[in-house]
Amino acid sequence: MAKRYAVVGVGSRSTMYTKALANDYRQHAVLVGLCDNNSARLELARRSLPADHPEVPLFSDADFGAMLRQTKPDALIVVSKDVTHSGYIIAGLEAGLEVITEKPLTTDEHQCVKILETLGRCKGSSLRVTFNYRYSPPRSQIRRMLQMDRCIGDITSLDFNWWLDTRHGADYFRRWHRNRVNSGSLLVHKATHHFDLVNWWIGSHPVEVFAQGRRAYYTPQTADEVLGLSGRSDRCHTCKVHDKCPFFLDLAANENLKTMYLDCEHADGYLRDRCIFSDQIDIWDTMSLSVRYASGALMSYSLNAYLPIEGYSIAFNGNRGRLEHKACENTYVSGDGSVPGELARSNVSTTLIPAFEKPRSVEIEHSAGGHGGGDALLLDDIFLPEQSADPLGRRASQLDGAYSILVGIAAYRSIDAGRPIRVDELVRPELLA
Repeated sequence: MAKRYAVVGVGSRSTMYTKALANDYRQHAVLVGLCDNNSARLELARRSLPADHPEVPLFSDADFGAMLRQTKPDALIVVSKDVTHSGYIIAGLEAGLEVITEKPLTTDEHQCVKILETLGRCKGSSLRVTFNYRYSPPRSQIRRMLQMDRCIGDITSLDFNWWLDTRHGADYFRRWHRNRVNSGSLLVHKATHHFDLVNWWIGSHPVEVFAQGRRAYYTPQTADEVLGLSGRSDRCHTCKVHDKCPFFLDLAANENLKTMYLDCEHADGYLRDRCIFSDQIDIWDTMSLSVRYASGALMSYSLNAYLPIEGYSIAFNGNRGRLEHKACENTYVSGDGSVPGELARSNVSTTLIPAFEKPRSVEIEHSAGGHGGGDALLLDDIFLPEQSADPLGRRASQLDGAYSILVGIAAYRSIDAGRPIRVDELVRPELLA
């Protein structure tokens, strides 16, 4: 019998799941309900389903509970705004469902505690976080080399730098992510991917974080003094100086963005193209962290959101050598129809430098598609009824989701307090056992 799925949140990211349910996995899974706070976008999501797909009932966010009662799903997929994740996750767990949530698990330590406590008392429920980067073949290859082959022995330190370019990086400052109350800042919304990769790659969890951050580029000063954009509007669509702005986003010119956002904004007032130089933004574009892990490993991490390059570099140092890995990703604007996080074969490299030996290049394992080929493999793992072997531990549990966000939460608490923050200050250790 096909498993029944309900989906809450029908923005651009949710289409990966709804299309999968309505097309490739129809013999194994059935979409029984859609929920969102935007009625126009809900109708768009329904119209986007294949013509021969059974009618799917739509529910407002106020009727989320009614959706669970009426459609009786086996599983709930949460793809809503980050700050709303915890409420839907907890309701799904309390209803005895299998809950599948997009990253991040939630945005602060208080909601994290509530989720973990709920899981502790709702024994028939389960929770997984969809970390698609784990499924990307080049990243899985790094996990295998470090943990199974132990190519550099015990890992002692890491240097990790993530670059967001002026197309993708700027886009976070247009959207709801621009306010920490919604996203937990890029240290949670975006970097949860990165911190999960590190936790998984090195087989450990964070203990203490010290961080610094600033908004160095997406500021009114950059707009006025560097780009000469005085007199700009609160949004691109009505801006009188858009012809001078290299960051102008024309929602009306892209069919995907127009139908999903511009044509739907009357329903909830959400504007997809806010000015990236607004003084209402309260997240950082320049971040630097020092993280200590339970294994003893130390990480230096940086995230910059305004660079002329998209991707990352990471170096693992161990007592038997060094492993260097670099990847450049395609640049995109969320929801514009392009494939997010796609890798070109020529833009990925891994170099192994064993102690007392010459460096040698490693042949890269590749796969096409979103997030370095991880999206398609993740969907198989979610929707195919027979679970394949998982020797690399790619399926992420609630603890994986918690530890990934707790690096970012500890980081923004550290920036606020001007001191290191221990993870056990945020969440009781027994909840993470």
